[in-house]
Amino acid sequence: MHGLKAHGDGLVVSFVGIADRTAAEGLKGQLIGVPREALPETGDGEFYWADLLGLAVVNEEGALLGKVAALIETGANDVLQVVNDAGEERLLPFVDAVVLEVDKPAGVIRVAWGCDW
Repeated sequence: MHGLKAHGDGLVVSFVGIADRTAAEGLKGQLIGVPREALPETGDGEFYWADLLGLAVVNEEGALLGKVAALIETGANDVLQVVNDAGEERLLPFVDAVVLEVDKPAGVIRVAWGCDW
């Protein structure tokens, strides 16, 4: 990356080797990322989505609901897509009332969510 500036609700980024708008349009649809070590540290209660993928989701009774397969961004709040070994899917809102604890070192998210919901 060569430069970055805020523009409206987004960002304008310039890359080394991409000299003009036509060259930049050639990148449309491409995935652009940064090395993990270049990302800022997260604060308390903040998580990168990539850190949540694959974590086991366990309810207050200790029942395994599945693992985080994906996250969905909605207008109101983010949603955990949890899939169990049988392929059953649950969509859990990623809000304080539901997500009680994210224990990344243990690989577990504890939730207030019934097995029959």
